[in-house]
Amino acid sequence: MYFIQEADKPSILAKIFNYLQIEGDKIILPIHEKEKESKKVQKLAQKTKKIFEKTRSKRIVISKKMQEQEEYMNLLYTYDLEIVKGNWLFEVLSCKVLDYILEKKEMKKEETKITILVNDLSENMLANLRQIAKEYKSVNIITNHREKFKKIEKQILEEDGIMITVGNNKKKGVSKSELILNVDFPSELVNRYTIYEEAVIVNIRGNVKIENKRFNGMCINNYEIALDRTEDFDYDKVTKYKACQIYEAQMNKRQPFHEIMKQIEKDKVKIIELIGMNTKF
Repeated sequence: MYFIQEADKPSILAKIFNYLQIEGDKIILPIHEKEKESKKVQKLAQKTKKIFEKTRSKRIVISKKMQEQEEYMNLLYTYDLEIVKGNWLFEVLSCKVLDYILEKKEMKKEETKITILVNDLSENMLANLRQIAKEYKSVNIITNHREKFKKIEKQILEEDGIMITVGNNKKKGVSKSELILNVDFPSELVNRYTIYEEAVIVNIRGNVKIENKRFNGMCINNYEIALDRTEDFDYDKVTKYKACQIYEAQMNKRQPFHEIMKQIEKDKVKIIELIGMNTKF
């Protein structure tokens, strides 16, 4: 695994010859500000690709500033690399995210209606759904695969004795939910539904914008965490990277959900910030 970051003060020669510096598990590019020269960006991307071809490494974490280099990022995506974005961990931490919102908004679970927008339910999200169903006033699933989720609805009722509802009504399905957990609906699909104007929407895959001008709620597309276990983080990793992306990159995603959560609790992972289109809290 490699970490890709900008240089603090790239030398003139490094900038002229597009010299990439490798320090341990870090690839340092001769970029400090947003690079506008397309040919330079392409050369840097090609040199980055060669490093991964030689090492056969695939997983990378990219610094916050380098993620703003759109052309460079787009080229990396074409190289079949595993760019850690934090979405997997965001899904795993869904219950902690909802708890954070409730605390900030001074809401109570037993009084809160929640809707989950999902078409493909992972094992991790199914475990979260079971937990959510136990704690909230009512849980509503909106999906385009109603038959598949009807089986899940029946299973949860039979095994846990908890009622959830499954549907796909675009006018009424989401209109009364104070909390909306959007697992995998794209922006275009979300905007087909009538959404409660003061709702808080958490978009696990990010980059969703509500087009309704009357919407006055929060549309969350990103997050950040804090944790106790930071001994592997050097100064650059603490200051230049998102902690949630570093932490996800170090996790074994093949573990059962309960083992993942055990590690998260051991490391005392907590949500410290939710980030929306025009808001942070």
